[in-house]
Amino acid sequence: MARLLYSVSMSLDGYIAGPGGDMSWLAGLLGPNPLVDELVPQVGALLVGRRTFGGDDPYRGTEGEGEAFGGGWSGPQFVLTHRPPPGPVPGVTFVGDLASGVAAARAAAGDGYVNVLGADLARQCLAAGELDEILSCVVPVMLGDGTRLFHEPGGARVRLEPLTVSPTTGAANLWYRVARDDDPAALTNRV
Repeated sequence: MARLLYSVSMSLDGYIAGPGGDMSWLAGLLGPNPLVDELVPQVGALLVGRRTFGGDDPYRGTEGEGEAFGGGWSGPQFVLTHRPPPGPVPGVTFVGDLASGVAAARAAAGDGYVNVLGADLARQCLAAGELDEILSCVVPVMLGDGTRLFHEPGGARVRLEPLTVSPTTGAANLWYRVARDDDPAALTNRV
């Protein structure tokens, strides 16, 4: 069964987008990342939040503009929204609720990953117990303001189990599994 993975680039101070959703901060900071290169072919589907789908593009002005992973991936995309565009978008299915979006993306991904894109959507998946893993590529910059990796005032504590920590050119990859209370391994690793 497909696993839901929230993969994201993040500033050292915890922002994934600048003020107003600006992604231009990543220009010039996206370098070779072998871990991401190995991951991309394992992604079977994307589950995307509406703001992310209609938002800024870190690949703006390049050959990969408008393409997932800058053109390094193609496949089915599911966008969670209550306001779909008036016309069809090739390769994109618009879904109105989280449960049907997760189910459709998992079915489309097969045994691969469902890559979750969008901070609010990832937060919703986490709250619903659907998010399995988080991969954050920490980039050496501090934005000072913008969209946080996870932002939920008064939110619950979430235990994570490290899968891998690896440096790459100009970034550090931090990959975690979301610990579940019903998982025997998680019960022995309580923080």
